Amino acid sequence: MRPHLLVLFFFLSASSAEQRRVRSVEEECHAEHPTLLYYFSWADYTVFALMLLVSCLIGTFYGFFAKKQETSQDFLLGGSSMSTFPMAMSLTASFITAIELLGNPAEMYQQGTQFWMTCISFILVVPITSCLYLPVFMKLKLTSSYEYLNLRFDRHCRLLASVLYMLQMVLYTSVAVYAPALALSHVTGLNTYIAVTLVYVVCIFYASQGGMKAVIMADTFQAAVLIGSLFLILGYGLSWAGGTARVWQENANSGRMEFFNMDPSPTVRHSFWSVAIGGTFYWTTMFCSNQASVQKYLSVESISQVRIALWVSAFGMIVIYSVNFLTGMVLYSAYKDCDPLTAGYISGQDQILPLYVMNFLGSLRGMPGFFVAGIFAASLGTVASALNSLAAITCEDIFRGLLQIDLPASKGAIYARWISIFFGALSFALVFVVERLGSVLQVALSFNGMVGGVTLGLFSLGMFVPWANAKGAIVGAITSLVVVLWIGLGAQVATVNGQIHLDSKPTSIAGCPCINETTIVIDQIEHNSDEVWSIYKTSYLWYSAIGCMLTMLVGLAVSFATGAQNPADVDQDFLSPPIAAMFRMQTKPRASTNVQGIANFGLELEDEKPRQADVCKSPK
Repeated sequence: MRPHLLVLFFFLSASSAEQRRVRSVEEECHAEHPTLLYYFSWADYTVFALMLLVSCLIGTFYGFFAKKQETSQDFLLGGSSMSTFPMAMSLTASFITAIELLGNPAEMYQQGTQFWMTCISFILVVPITSCLYLPVFMKLKLTSSYEYLNLRFDRHCRLLASVLYMLQMVLYTSVAVYAPALALSHVTGLNTYIAVTLVYVVCIFYASQGGMKAVIMADTFQAAVLIGSLFLILGYGLSWAGGTARVWQENANSGRMEFFNMDPSPTVRHSFWSVAIGGTFYWTTMFCSNQASVQKYLSVESISQVRIALWVSAFGMIVIYSVNFLTGMVLYSAYKDCDPLTAGYISGQDQILPLYVMNFLGSLRGMPGFFVAGIFAASLGTVASALNSLAAITCEDIFRGLLQIDLPASKGAIYARWISIFFGALSFALVFVVERLGSVLQVALSFNGMVGGVTLGLFSLGMFVPWANAKGAIVGAITSLVVVLWIGLGAQVATVNGQIHLDSKPTSIAGCPCINETTIVIDQIEHNSDEVWSIYKTSYLWYSAIGCMLTMLVGLAVSFATGAQNPADVDQDFLSPPIAAMFRMQTKPRASTNVQGIANFGLELEDEKPRQADVCKSPK
């Protein structure tokens, strides 16, 4: 053998031996420091199964043993006989999704505390709802909130809003169940398909059999489960991290404590303005123009009950968001020297909380199961409310409004049950479509805010602008929808193409065992953010505000261009109380009486029995 070939042979042999030695050392290290310290046990599966079983039993009781629900109003509105506190807890459970329960701690860990200021919007949205929108819904007592658009404008506006809501909720519910199930499966070992199937089977069962009563009572139980699980995780986490003061200090040292970023630019993802003002518009869409919410308002007898429930639900959401963000601070305290995502332990940021629960709480039998039960309880609440609301708008807006089919009152509950089953099955089928279209996940979440803003704009146009006519409403809604979808979808495409980059707070892997920092390949790709149109950089929190304001502005302009509505011809029951009071002032001679009327614009509903709106009434 030639000398130079012999040298090369020995060099390659030595290199190969060194590589085998390094791999052997790495394998031994990973064996000593596994990514997951604990796995799901029989106790965890038992706790999770108990949560699903209790939800089923609630549906069984109201479907087969309680007072029989014969009419669609009994099934969809609970006969307006629900108590205040369960309705408030149901609102909270339906507003808090599993995506948020996993995403909010990860947001705090990765981006800091600025998003916590959305709690301000929870406080602002209650008086907005109570004083401006709620009196109209409670006076008209409409099973479908979109029937208002038919009474105020015409059936085309009603149909547009109904179809948008149906598309929004069917797509959103499939994502709201699949996304957290996928995140949990990567860390807990829970099979994604089994988990999703169980959630849908249980949810379809109690929502279709027990109606609104079962939905509200199941939501109350599930809200207790998710709040309890969050508090337990936070309590143990703070204890192991060394207390609240230490956790707070560690996060402050990392630059994560930020509450008043006053940058006025709409392109800042989370500033005080986007979170507080943009967030208020988003939550107003959820409280004031969302069919599921309006249905729950009508499940109680008086407007005072709803107002109390709104404050209770707002306080509940503030508590949940605060616990979520404190949990995110605990996550940073635990992983400040070894970021699981950078180290490759997890594949997505929403998996960091499940990873923490399995490794730090996994030794406590049943605790991971309680955590998973809380996450899926949020999914159940979201889907159940959606199914009940979809059944309502199908019966009222599609069958009666569009197709002019008169459903017999004695069979209303039967039709509603089968419709809710249909939409549950459709949402479940879409799960298998969504999983093959990864980019759809973020689009579905953004679509929620886009459509909600347009719908809120339609209701606001009808209640606050008596000059608006049907042509203005439909043109404003379509124009706004096109613009908002263009901005939102364009932003998603730009993000996928790397033209929009989200800057994160600093993390480290210096303390990760078995990982050499030099072996971690940092993405050094230059993001050409200057090449994308600046409108695509608009924060997603402004989508609802843009949709609402554009609908109203275009709607008002087109109304005047095509012949504005005479305010005197608009039924004052269709107007928000302050607007109705202003027009009463113009017709009454005594100013003192008018001022008193404005001061008490919503109070007359307390002593007045709400009238049933005539579904056949022609819009004025």
